[in-house]
Amino acid sequence: MTKTNNTSAEKSHSKVKNKNAALRLVAWETTRNCNLACVHCRASAEHGPFIGELDTRESFHLLDQIAQVGEPIVILTGGEPLLRPDIFDIAKYGTEKGLRMVMAPNGTLITEKTTGQMADAGIKRISVSLDGATRESHDRFRGVQGAFEGALRGIRRVKDAGIEFQINTTITKTNLSEIPKIQELATKLGAVAHHIFLLVPTGRGKYIVDQEITAEEYERTLNWFYDQREKTSLQLKATCAPHYYRILRQRTKQEGKSVTFKTHGMDAVTRGCLGGTGFCFISYRGIVQPCGFLQVNCGDITKTSFSDIWNSSDVFLSLRNFDNLKGKCHRCEYRKVCGGCRARAYEATGDFLAEEPLCSYHPASHEDFEAHGCRNIG
Repeated sequence: MTKTNNTSAEKSHSKVKNKNAALRLVAWETTRNCNLACVHCRASAEHGPFIGELDTRESFHLLDQIAQVGEPIVILTGGEPLLRPDIFDIAKYGTEKGLRMVMAPNGTLITEKTTGQMADAGIKRISVSLDGATRESHDRFRGVQGAFEGALRGIRRVKDAGIEFQINTTITKTNLSEIPKIQELATKLGAVAHHIFLLVPTGRGKYIVDQEITAEEYERTLNWFYDQREKTSLQLKATCAPHYYRILRQRTKQEGKSVTFKTHGMDAVTRGCLGGTGFCFISYRGIVQPCGFLQVNCGDITKTSFSDIWNSSDVFLSLRNFDNLKGKCHRCEYRKVCGGCRARAYEATGDFLAEEPLCSYHPASHEDFEAHGCRNIG
């Protein structure tokens, strides 16, 4: 399959008004070095070193540039960010710039010393992934024996230090039946949130594409996730699962309710796929992408300012015009609140604007949703 970067489509929309571009989240792959070997890893991360990693000075400069664009949450991720010796210098610098700094370690390297350093650097929250409810299932997923116990040990230390933490879970066929138990464990551990991620087959994830759940399982899982809103104190968020924001509106309509910030919090003011609209990913070498799974080069911060990339990249401009979506995503009345996973579309077709391949929903006809005033739903 030949993959394209939609050059003609991007150029034709390069002068489109730069709307839907308020920067809310930046995930920065501070290093690709890692002490685990997770089967789904987007980066195929492993023990380094890796050539071209941004040094401390370049890292500070990147944070300066991000702060010029907005005040987003900056996720210090990897690889394993705690393997980077200057990670707390970077975190503290970002905090001093007025950015909300959070971190995504795997938990196994967290010590009493590092929790103190996190607090001193202004880390507001960390995320730790639990992809199984037991030692056996999590360790198998993470590729290293002891990963489960190490993650739990790290979580307890973070909790004792008074730092918020959330649990992230990547859903595949192998752990689909364990999701309720993982959520129960997250509550028991004292997490503030549970974020589920639907597998995107990139990096090592390509080699377990047969473990990707079906469109029907996807739909059932997201409906189950919606049902948990009234049953748990956890903040719930579906990531790489844009259909959830369609389901949210379908279910609330069935219940005779409205989706408002008062009733649904951030779910009411966000959308499914944020890649290139409110979110972007920056690689360890400074390459900007719509997200970590959509491996399309939108610019290099060592050569072009982050502001110019965020505001002027043809890829980003194309993604911000939801009318550019193709197939049934283009026809869908929920395209402004869902948008489909652009990374899954790209991996399946080579076109990041193609319709979402893991969606079982059949949109209303163009005439129907215009007739019912749904043209601008959301």
